[in-house]
Amino acid sequence: MSLLQHTGPSTLYTELAELPLPVSADFVGGDVPRVTYSVRDHERNTIRSLTKTFPGGITPDHHTTSHDSSEIKAFATSPSKSRQAILREVSNGTSTKRFVEIWAGIQIEASLDVTKYHDAFHTDNFTFSFSFSPSETSLLYTAEANINNDDNASDDPYTKFIYTPHFGEPSRTKKRSTIFLFRWKRSTAFTRAAKEDMLLVALSLAQPTSTPVLFGQATFATEDVIYASGHEHTKDGRLLGVKWCFNRPMGIWEIKLPESATLQGTPFGAKISCNALKLTPSERSCRSPRVLYNDSQIPIKLFWFSNPVGGPHASCVSLESRDLTTGANQVLVDVVMEPTPDNDFPGLYPNYNMPSSPFLRRGDRTYIVLHSLWRSRSTILFIDIESGAISDETKLRDGEPLYSWDFLATDDKTRFICSRSTPTTPSEVLLGYFDQHDNLNWKVLDQPTLSFAAENALRDLTASIIPIGALPPTETLVIQSKKASTRPGPKPICVTLPHGGPHASSTTSFYPGTAALALEGYTLSLPNYTGSMGFGEKYIQKLLGHCGTMDVQDVVESVNELIRLGISEHGRQVIQGGSHGGFLTAHLIGQYPTLFNAAVMRNPVTSAGELTASDIPDWAYAEFGLQFTPDSLMTPATFQKMFEASPIAHIDSVRAPVLLLIGEDDLRVVPVQGLRFYHALKGRERRVEMLWFKGETHPLDGVEAARVSWEAGRDWFKKLGQSPAD
Repeated sequence: MSLLQHTGPSTLYTELAELPLPVSADFVGGDVPRVTYSVRDHERNTIRSLTKTFPGGITPDHHTTSHDSSEIKAFATSPSKSRQAILREVSNGTSTKRFVEIWAGIQIEASLDVTKYHDAFHTDNFTFSFSFSPSETSLLYTAEANINNDDNASDDPYTKFIYTPHFGEPSRTKKRSTIFLFRWKRSTAFTRAAKEDMLLVALSLAQPTSTPVLFGQATFATEDVIYASGHEHTKDGRLLGVKWCFNRPMGIWEIKLPESATLQGTPFGAKISCNALKLTPSERSCRSPRVLYNDSQIPIKLFWFSNPVGGPHASCVSLESRDLTTGANQVLVDVVMEPTPDNDFPGLYPNYNMPSSPFLRRGDRTYIVLHSLWRSRSTILFIDIESGAISDETKLRDGEPLYSWDFLATDDKTRFICSRSTPTTPSEVLLGYFDQHDNLNWKVLDQPTLSFAAENALRDLTASIIPIGALPPTETLVIQSKKASTRPGPKPICVTLPHGGPHASSTTSFYPGTAALALEGYTLSLPNYTGSMGFGEKYIQKLLGHCGTMDVQDVVESVNELIRLGISEHGRQVIQGGSHGGFLTAHLIGQYPTLFNAAVMRNPVTSAGELTASDIPDWAYAEFGLQFTPDSLMTPATFQKMFEASPIAHIDSVRAPVLLLIGEDDLRVVPVQGLRFYHALKGRERRVEMLWFKGETHPLDGVEAARVSWEAGRDWFKKLGQSPAD
């Protein structure tokens, strides 16, 4: 009989997980805020999107909601706010058609069926392009090039099967990222542009490069100059996985389009050669180009994010710029090694990309607006584009809720849209604006609608950030039930939830699964151990070469600190983690076999020396203090070092019952990592169960997979969490 017994669905989990999550925003029709939400639908087992517009702006008295069609893969508003571009994909069950559409108000200005000119649109964070030209008669977007895009090669059978590396997790299908230029002439009769008045070409480099370069993130500066990110193949022919990785070989390129007259008559979908220049050095990983215009709509500056190539997969980000008049590059915000008593700014830790519209004007100054990790919170920063001076606009003050903030968009003038949440309050959307004295004001545009039961239940939760006194600057985010934690008798079972990465962070944002677990009566502890982002680059570098010891000790100390403070107690501890958090979970139940009563692991790293099939084979080398080069091999000495630093080395000591949650299509931590741990425990007659999710990748974030994973963790701890490991 299985140890894992289903005790039924959780209505609170379902309700919280289905709350609309703000994911992007823009301004339409000149000044109307529009917010796009992601919505999980458990009945249909799908993730949907909806948009809300707020016509009242600063004084919204109503909003309109539209449920976006699944056909729309991306949409963007033009600089004048008078046009909208849509990438549409229509499936009829047996075939798929793709269209690029330009709308002027409620009328289609241009539309082209692009199905036969390329494969799927790219809409991910890493290659996605969607940019209007200043005249709003051209559009850049990114798509997967066809395999046989050369008519002369159409009869060559090898072309179809030749090995081509892919971008890694979460899909093997993205291999040929290509920028496409769509251009149209407006009809003087205000009718849809005729096909002979449209152009579609794929951009390619006129000059060969030493290694292949794949382009994305393209943005217009002028009608004939664009800036883009170039992803470079490594010397050994790889495209290293890019998701959650800030250290890939890539740079910012200036690409000059041929004169319009030379493109007349070019066949649809044909490649055109462009002169290009890489603007950034090879030792820097640069991405997310953003162009700033002056009041005359002349491009004056280019900004981008930068990290070192190689080393830790995420680290303190530099904000860099280029004067488009002089061609001089500048580091506007540099790496911060360690905060000081006089300046506690820990450095920049933003998302992978800058928002598409990050510029804001306040008085006579222009700022870039970002949200960035600052210890265990995410906060809104204004960065002066001239001096690089930084102001924390949502600094936490005594007695205020532990808000974490997400910046979504500006109107490129004086207003911007954000969302905020706490561990116990779901996301709300706010409009930021300046009064006549340039003071920042906030207006709540949208708040979630909760049932009485959910609202009442969340009021019982409290969150706090607890410093781990013996190991500064580490700290842990604690979420508790007020009723359960003050009830006479034993303390509630404490669930330790170490984050993955390891260079990531647990923040005070609202996470439905976390809140729902706390509503089951557990105390939750989310430690930010050494190596977490938001504390200074020193603490990221400090972990390298010490994974499996330093991070493990930090998590143990977080458990001990909460016991010392009377928040939890010995004998009532369980642990759950995914990826590197699973690595720590597996280590902890092996190195400290009596500390935790039960463990749950999602796609855990269990044997670092066997990660060579990962889309990021360099990860293990960097984290365990070894050099990774294109000719690196897993030698016996290297494997021995990684084995000794891996959880598998402690498998004989494991006593806690283990539940493994494995995604069959995980390209990051290949499923064999969890599978071998499962069989190793089975062979030692330990208590272990495993759920295997077909079609799921590293995060296990499909609607059904996420729900079943949450329920399985709840049921595992409910049955086994109170019994000390024997």
